[in-house]
Amino acid sequence: MVLRLSQLFLRTLREDPVDAEVASHKLLVRAGYIRRAAPGIYTWLPLGLSVLRKVEEIIRQEMSAIGAQEVHFPALLPREPYEATNRWTEYGEGLFRLQDRKGADYLLAPTHEEMFTLLVKDLYSSYKDLPLSLYQIQNKYRDEARPRAGLLRGREFIMKDSYSFDIDDAGLDASYAAHRAAYLKIFERLGLEVIPVAATAGAMGGSKSEEFLFPTEIGEDTFVRSAGGYYANVEAVTTVVPDEIDFSNAPAAQVLDTPNTPTIDTLVAAANQLAPRNEADGGAWTAADTLKNVVLAVTLPTGERQIVVIGVPGDRGVDLKRVEANIGSHLPIAGEIGLEAANEEDLKKLPWLVKGYIGPGLSLDQPVLGLEGSSKVLFLVDPRVVSGTSWVTGANAEGKHVFGLVAGRDFTWDGVIESTEVRAGDPAPDGSGPLETARGIEMGHIFQLGRKYAAALDLKVLDQNGKQQVVTMGSYGVGVTRAVAALAEANHDDRGLVWPRSVAPADVHVVAVGRGDEIFEAAEKLSAELEAAGLDVIFDDRPKVSPGVKFGDAELVGVPTILAVGRGLVDGVVEIKDRRSGEAENVAVDKAVDYVVNAVRNR
Repeated sequence: MVLRLSQLFLRTLREDPVDAEVASHKLLVRAGYIRRAAPGIYTWLPLGLSVLRKVEEIIRQEMSAIGAQEVHFPALLPREPYEATNRWTEYGEGLFRLQDRKGADYLLAPTHEEMFTLLVKDLYSSYKDLPLSLYQIQNKYRDEARPRAGLLRGREFIMKDSYSFDIDDAGLDASYAAHRAAYLKIFERLGLEVIPVAATAGAMGGSKSEEFLFPTEIGEDTFVRSAGGYYANVEAVTTVVPDEIDFSNAPAAQVLDTPNTPTIDTLVAAANQLAPRNEADGGAWTAADTLKNVVLAVTLPTGERQIVVIGVPGDRGVDLKRVEANIGSHLPIAGEIGLEAANEEDLKKLPWLVKGYIGPGLSLDQPVLGLEGSSKVLFLVDPRVVSGTSWVTGANAEGKHVFGLVAGRDFTWDGVIESTEVRAGDPAPDGSGPLETARGIEMGHIFQLGRKYAAALDLKVLDQNGKQQVVTMGSYGVGVTRAVAALAEANHDDRGLVWPRSVAPADVHVVAVGRGDEIFEAAEKLSAELEAAGLDVIFDDRPKVSPGVKFGDAELVGVPTILAVGRGLVDGVVEIKDRRSGEAENVAVDKAVDYVVNAVRNR
């Protein structure tokens, strides 16, 4: 079809929108693809919808190729299914909740696991009906506290979410592998270089999870990779745990006066002055010899505030995202949580913890932290804190620290948690070499859910022996609107967007440059012939717009091929320019259509 700019609902902008931080947000607004309706909420304009629909079509084709079938659920859903899985509470403030005129509770769905599960329960009852994969492309809603970066972090967005249903774990493995392969094909066809990385399941639950990340400096996700092929989201990285140490001959711990040492740096300086070590004993004290005890406040989905202390080597910072991803197994309630450093009010309620001098206690007989019932807080430690390791740490008394406090002899803990920052140079857990860190945008996430949702909603089928079996499920998501933003991030220059042909709003942008009727007539004829050849065409037929504005708009909009009809027409040629490379060529008018068609076919 031919889209005429004289009629197209489009206004391009010369200046970046004031609220835009990243290139995709700036250019999608300036080029007339989207418009802001409210923070984190966007209206899609004709050109934007064209790109969006092409992304959706690629996804649909690859889902169909693995036998998945499309359904479509409402975005407005009742409370009851989410109450059954406890996610009405677990989602916390991220859920849009509302009531109808009768006072019944509803939500704007952030995800649809419950609805897919109930639909299959309603219609299927035998193992013969499985395996089954269903998917939808639907609007989702999450009450982001800080929507930003345009389409990359919004309150309303479009996702493809699919779910597999199998009778056993072997079937789930096969469904998971099929979806994983389909995702790799989707991103390859979109032209996005995406890396699958190991991930944590988080609130979704399940036994296995992978994210598909598009590497970019503006990404909100940090991941690691090694030369030997290890890839993981930073939340999923596991520490190489040191061997336990025989402490049978370790000297007794001792308390030393260490006034004015509330920080790790001041403590290390004091340690080297008060208790200097020779090389045989390990050399000068460093931050790695200290045990830093970080006090955090966790707000559970119920609103309850839980205090947690995490003991980590003093040379490591605590990564709150890693804590949030891994603390669920240590808490009484799963779900989305709030996490922050404990405040003064929290510490006033725990007078036995002296700020700046917090430690796990001097002996197993009178512990402050680490034994069930011994305190009102949960004490977790870094995996590097293994039995026999010796630490300098707080004595829970103003101006005092304990030297030589031995793990497993002098103190114990309630659990082990991956919580510290991951650094470039840390060893990969699989032995494949040192890690390097990078940032990326999460484009997709796949989970082996297992039986969590099926059990909660009583999704069972009869197996081959006529016995009821709980179905095992997988969940697989792709961010559709986020894919449009990522494509814009990956495909632009200082003049505007440069779409891959697979998703561009048109195949060719015809520009009539000049005032003569013959120029517009020739451009009109070429546009019609290109359309007849099966191409999508944007035709800039605006009669009183300068050539500079027309070319500026063409480069901003970002169609892969620009065909300019202008002064060269007197010589029987038009200019055809490749938007990505910038290379331009004069082509005979009667050869122009074949030239463009070949360019499209050889994309």
